[in-house]
Amino acid sequence: MKSPLLSLPGAVAAEGADEGVAAHYGDLFREQRALADGTGFVDLSHRGVVTVSGEDRLSWLHLLLTQHVSELPAGRATEALILSAHGHIEHALYLVDDGETVWAHVEPGTQEALVAYLESMKFFYRVEIADRTADIAVVHLPAGSIAEVPEGVVVRETPYGRDLFLPRADLESYAEKAGPPAGILAHEALRVEQHRPRLGFETDHRTIPHELGWIGTAVHLQKGCYRGQETVARVQNLGKPPRRLVFLHLDGSEVHLPVHGTEIRLADEGPDGRKVGFVTTSARHHELGPVALALVKRNVPVDARLMAGDTAAAQEVVVAP
Repeated sequence: MKSPLLSLPGAVAAEGADEGVAAHYGDLFREQRALADGTGFVDLSHRGVVTVSGEDRLSWLHLLLTQHVSELPAGRATEALILSAHGHIEHALYLVDDGETVWAHVEPGTQEALVAYLESMKFFYRVEIADRTADIAVVHLPAGSIAEVPEGVVVRETPYGRDLFLPRADLESYAEKAGPPAGILAHEALRVEQHRPRLGFETDHRTIPHELGWIGTAVHLQKGCYRGQETVARVQNLGKPPRRLVFLHLDGSEVHLPVHGTEIRLADEGPDGRKVGFVTTSARHHELGPVALALVKRNVPVDARLMAGDTAAAQEVVVAP
């Protein structure tokens, strides 16, 4: 979905997974500072929107998701995953129930596969599933924002801010009232600072929730059976995940950031050393400078000096080894 807000002054279109919205509006650090101060908004209208309605919606979703949602109170935000039979992450959903319908936003382009999977699991349950991406746009207001929320708009409120499920037809008029726009790069820089994983960035085809710190926030350990639960329980009770998420402070003298997939090696082993991980997301932060999230092997020492490609990196622990 190409956002009409790309016509705003200074808008530079994002590329890759976030194509369709603005990367920035001319001043990346100003936009970050505004979000950190609780002002402005982020256009996330490229994200998929899926709804589930019907009287069985919560009990049915409870059987499919990693999160405990059978008694989810109306208005309470949560997040959940859908796993493969082997426990690998396939979908990440950011949910809220409004008392009649569960609203979820998901990664751009994943909504069709998600809807197809949900439809295949309906059986005799009284639920209705809909892809609402064409008529609903997600807008993010940062924590502390006092921007007005239009009457009737579903809101998902989290410690990081509010996600609005706004009618797509109202996106331009709402942008005029919501304060200065901030691009997806500013939003991503704050996400990296907050150590929050993102499907398709911090995940690959074999990622399990433990590696990213999603246990607790998106995976409930005291609920009933769901696909992939055996792997979750086995790793939680008997072992350790093979990889762990780390936060990297990158050498600020480098002009270019290491891109997604850049190999990470131990600095002491030189340029031909063993690969011990890869960069998942990198960003330029308005206070911390160049930073990144990365997945590394669990046994990499927490005090090891790393190289992300040609860039020196110091790690902070996100997921304990």
